[in-house]
Amino acid sequence: MNILSKSPRETKKFGEDLGKKLKPGDVVALIGDLGAGKTCFTQGLMKGLGVASKNVTSPTFVLMNVYNGRLPVYHFDVYRLNGVREMDDLDYEDYFYGDGVAIVEWADKIEEILPTNSCKIYFTVESEKERKIEIKKYENIRH
Repeated sequence: MNILSKSPRETKKFGEDLGKKLKPGDVVALIGDLGAGKTCFTQGLMKGLGVASKNVTSPTFVLMNVYNGRLPVYHFDVYRLNGVREMDDLDYEDYFYGDGVAIVEWADKIEEILPTNSCKIYFTVESEKERKIEIKKYENIRH
């Protein structure tokens, strides 16, 4: 599925719509360059998951934030990781295969440990305001 978002508001709305469909054990892997819309999309996902916080940001310096919504949400940002081994220190399997939803920004850095049924979403900057959002393995999101 390919989507062309023409504004940050549209990007958040696409994220919100997907967030409403997420179930326990879903892993959403976000892949794209800096400024491509990953965090904006995540803010929408959080809203769709019922997270009340208006201050959803990428956990770049702490690697993971936990939010409470209709499900627990584990928001990873692995940009600063020096390798997959650092994910072991976080006991990532508890979050990827647990009772909540895991959202992973910069997921391409840890692709070899992502569950095979992860929903992979690729973000590409098309212009100053437009973003192409390509969703792969969307069918794995349990409706």
